[in-house]
Amino acid sequence: MPEQNHRSRWRQRLYQIIYEAETPAGKAFDIGLILTIIASTVIVLLESVAGIRAQYGAIMRVAEWAITIAFTIEYALRLSCVKRPSKYATSFFGIVDLLAILPTYLELLFPGTHYLMVIRVLRILRVFRILKLVKFVTEGRIVITALRASRRKIAIFLFTVLTIVVVIGSLMYLVEGEEHGFSSIPKAIYWAIVTLTTVGYGDIAPQTPLGQILAAIVMILGYSIIAVPTGIVSVEMADAIRRPTTTRACPTCSRELVDHEAVFCKWCGARLAEE
Repeated sequence: MPEQNHRSRWRQRLYQIIYEAETPAGKAFDIGLILTIIASTVIVLLESVAGIRAQYGAIMRVAEWAITIAFTIEYALRLSCVKRPSKYATSFFGIVDLLAILPTYLELLFPGTHYLMVIRVLRILRVFRILKLVKFVTEGRIVITALRASRRKIAIFLFTVLTIVVVIGSLMYLVEGEEHGFSSIPKAIYWAIVTLTTVGYGDIAPQTPLGQILAAIVMILGYSIIAVPTGIVSVEMADAIRRPTTTRACPTCSRELVDHEAVFCKWCGARLAEE
């Protein structure tokens, strides 16, 4: 029994250091982690420069392995101090943390994959919670909440756009034909997507008057369509602004940005500790 209590206290203390940013030890740990992430990212960027790689390649490789081992230990500690490791492992930061260490090990089997370590830069997103920049956390929460709430509307919108470009591409293929560069319906659909999104590469262009009229209609339609997802997300963002946020994290699943007055975690249902 004393051994279990000691282990429980150890896990609780480790959790406070790793996941909570309010304590001096936790803040020191997270700031050190961020500095290491930045150093790792800089090393990967510099190693892609041939001249620097030729002169300092060996030193950089040693540094990469040292940082990867440190991140591996940190990832294992994160799993060991939460009540439900699988919840953390499948969360956004859990997946990012895993992807931060995999490229170096994959390099042993697939040369060149260590450049994927730039994924580690995503871990710097923790800085907003670590430095207790609640305003930034709140803004990030608003964007994420709005996008999540808008996903069905946006999915329907994208399906509608996809239908439109298929129809327009097919029409343009019939109007212009292969002699004007529209060699197939898929290529005509590509033109419709480029034109509708107002990108306008110019690699394919209609030559006939009817084709140019259809292109003008698509261009005008593109301006009106671009405003639709903006309006959808804006409405959801206005609703999300009313929801207060905090820098707390659930001790069971480690999900962050729990509602300010929540008693139970909305993700796993576990009871939250009092602030």
